[in-house]
Amino acid sequence: MSILEDIEVELSIVLGSAQVQIRQILQMSRGAMIPLDCGQDDPTLVFVNGELIAKGRILVNSEEMSLEVTEITRKSRN
Repeated sequence: MSILEDIEVELSIVLGSAQVQIRQILQMSRGAMIPLDCGQDDPTLVFVNGELIAKGRILVNSEEMSLEVTEITRKSRN
């Protein structure tokens, strides 16, 4: 077993984002819709420890969801 296998990283899958006022959040009830700043065909973003590492698309099969990675991003060298 590799020593790297026990290292934890924060993985975030981002579908989109929205800016919402606290007032609107407090008025929300079950079933409320929050419009995101993206379309259904826009790529889903994959972040590891806050850094963009890949893009992909969400797949739904019955009750399971998964992410298909379509692009690995390259870190820009400054």
